[in-house]
Formats: sequence, C-alpha cells, structure tokens
Amino acid sequence: MTRISAEPLAALRSRTSYKWQTYPADVLPLFVAEMDYPLAEPVQQAVISRVLASDTGYVAGPGPVAEAFAGFASRTWNWAVAAEDVGCTTDVSVAIVESLRQVVPVDGSVVITPPVYPPFFELPVEADASVVEVPLLAADEGWALDLAGIERAFIRGADALLLCNPHNPLGLCHSAETLRALADLSVKYGVAVISDEIHAPLAYSPGSFTPYLSVSENARDYGITVTAASKAWNIAGTKCAVMVAQSSRTRLQLASMPEEVQARTSILGLHASVAAYNDGGPWLSGVMESLAANRELLGNLLAEHLPGVGYLRPAAGYLAWLDFGPAGWGDAPAALALDQARVALEPGVRFGRQGAGFARLNFACSPEVLTEAVRRLAAVTPPAR
Repeated sequence: MTRISAEPLAALRSRTSYKWQTYPADVLPLFVAEMDYPLAEPVQQAVISRVLASDTGYVAGPGPVAEAFAGFASRTWNWAVAAEDVGCTTDVSVAIVESLRQVVPVDGSVVITPPVYPPFFELPVEADASVVEVPLLAADEGWALDLAGIERAFIRGADALLLCNPHNPLGLCHSAETLRALADLSVKYGVAVISDEIHAPLAYSPGSFTPYLSVSENARDYGITVTAASKAWNIAGTKCAVMVAQSSRTRLQLASMPEEVQARTSILGLHASVAAYNDGGPWLSGVMESLAANRELLGNLLAEHLPGVGYLRPAAGYLAWLDFGPAGWGDAPAALALDQARVALEPGVRFGRQGAGFARLNFACSPEVLTEAVRRLAAVTPPAR
C-alpha cells in the first residue's frame, strides 16, 4: 500500500475550489470538507477519456454507476444491492430533497439529530417540510441517537427522519443494533428514514460502518439511502450521487421522481464515480493510511499544545469535532481561530445550538499544515471570563 501525500501548499493555492478561494493566502483553510490529496489516477483518466471523446452530453441513466456501486457495496460492507435498485442525481443534497418530496407531505415534518451537517436544517424546508430537532445524546465515551426522543417525535406525527451515518461532524458510525431499533420505530409509526451515507467509505476499522438498509427488512421497507463517491475520492465538483431503494414502497418512490432529477447528473461525475468504485480502492487505502496518521497526530498535538480542548477521535471521515469550551474560548471559537491564528475552522453553531463552544477541523491535509495550524491555535488568547 502506498500512502497518499497531500499536495504542497503552493499547488493547493492554485485550485479554484471553495476551500482555496474563500480566504486570503495567510489563512490555513481547515473548514470545508475537501481533501488536499491529488486525485486517484483512475478517476483522472476516466474524466480525461470522456473529454477526449467529446462525451460531455446528458446522462443516459445510472447504468454503469449503479453496477459499480453495487459491486463496491458488496465488497466493502457485504451489502447486497441490485443495480436496478440504484438511481442517480447530481449530489447528495439534491438526493435528500427529492427523496423527502416523495415521502413527506407538504407542511409535513422531518426529524434531524443535531449537532449535524448544517444543510440538514435547510433541506427539509426546501422540500416544503418543517424541521424537528432531536439532539444526539452526549456522554464522555461518545454520542448516540436519542431513540426515546425520536420515538416521541414519531408519536407526535413526524413524517421522516434524516439520518447522518456516519454522522457529520462527529465521525460517529451508528451501531447495527441502534439502526435496527430505529428501523423498528420507523415501521411501527410509518415514518420514512433517509440515510445520508456519504462518509461511509472513510471508516477506519473494517466492520465499524453498517449500511442502514442492510440491517433489516424494516429498514428496507421505509428507508432510502443517499450517497456518493464525492467525499471519499474528493470529487464533489463532478456532481454525481446515488440513491438506493430496496422495497416495493421505496422503489416506487424513486421511480416517481421527475425525470429531471436523474438528468441533472453530470456525465463526467458518473464516469468519475464508476472509476472510483471500481478501481479507486488502492488510492483510498493510501488516503486512509494518511488520515489515520493525522487523526493520531491531531490528538497528540492537542494534548501537547491545547490540553483543554476536547477531542474524540472519529470512527470515520477526516473531520474533528473539537470542544473549546473547557479551554475558555467562549461560544464562537472558530471566530477567534480565524481572527488571531489565521486558521479557518467550521463554526460549531452552524451544526445546531449544541455546537456552541465547538468547531470542526478538517485534518485531510499534510502533517506539516496540521502541526502549524495547532501551533497557531495554541497562541490564541481566549476572551476574559
């Protein structure tokens, strides 16, 4: 296995993506979920070959990406997916909105579990639904879904739950037992579950991630999975996501989506995703080796330079949910980090009220950049209490 190294800062600053165009050159951007590694060669070649063939028209359906995802799911999670149960669209956010439009009536309600990926507060509203918050339960050993709170929301009439698995910003992989209990509640109360599994290929331990639809017939009866190769292979800009339905109910819901939902998929993104799922395994293994090293490095750096900052190593992904509260940084530590340290972190309050005092740090960078970022943060003067 060859470890994949991050590109030099000079090369990264020539990128035109959001991560590298938002802040001045003196800021280390560790906020948005983009990685600093070069693309996997199979992905590069897939896009280049389509451009050289002038093959840049409209997609003809999920076709090869459905087969590729089904194969990847089988190899990676032992999850049996039929290609005909896979649809495609432009990205996971669109997949969520269009799925919610199928399962939630106008003026219905959707449960979310903050602290959670900020668009989760907005996507149900885009689907003409309201948001019901059932925060995660926090404990010293980690976080968990509040199943009792979720059941109360279902009893009060919620129409759907938007699940984040693995959970962003925590890197939490919900256990199979928890997912089965959620699926049982889903069927008991007739509530749909839309499971966003975009970070799933980035789990650190084999078997730590469980696909929601794999846990039971109940999960498949009311559940739809939405995911993409975009986070694991750093191809968000190529625009291709997949949706998986494995029951007669949910297959009909996918089939009932407007034709335009599928047509929005980028043909370049489709072929990039096919290459990632089929041939991107060695590259991903090399990236995971680098991420695992950085995950440990971050813990060591914080222990040395910022011992008051709380950090639970994520089970998946390259995002660290840091608790600056015990260090006295106040409710908005990301603002202090940017102003005093010139380090851009994602503000915790964007993930819900529970994020006050927290910030999210992206460690998919070089060890040198990560080390410099923590050293800069250690020099910040917290506000007077």
